[in-house]
Amino acid sequence: MFGKRDPVQYSTLTLEEIDAGLNELANELGVEIESFLTNHEGEMCERIHKAYLEKKDAVIINAGAWTHYSYGLRDALAILEVPIIEIHMSNIHAWEEFRHKSVFELRMVKFVDLE
Repeated sequence: MFGKRDPVQYSTLTLEEIDAGLNELANELGVEIESFLTNHEGEMCERIHKAYLEKKDAVIINAGAWTHYSYGLRDALAILEVPIIEIHMSNIHAWEEFRHKSVFELRMVKFVDLE
């Protein structure tokens, strides 16, 4: 729902615009990038496992609300032996207290707010 849900907090950028910017940056850097979007936690875990099996060089994840409670995703990420970068479309520390903590933090290489 990028660009639609609470644009004051999350920006008016659509997923298509975000992907276009990422692909442009990837081209400049001479790397390949692959996007994956799902609203289903199990599908995200399966995609992370696929990244492991395909020996991807890194994973960038915007896990949304899963960031704060999904130990399933945390466990899926734990299998990876490559850099993992956690991003957010807003400053999670500007929200309610329960959103300040990421259950992935112990495994992250970098935490980035896109605000």
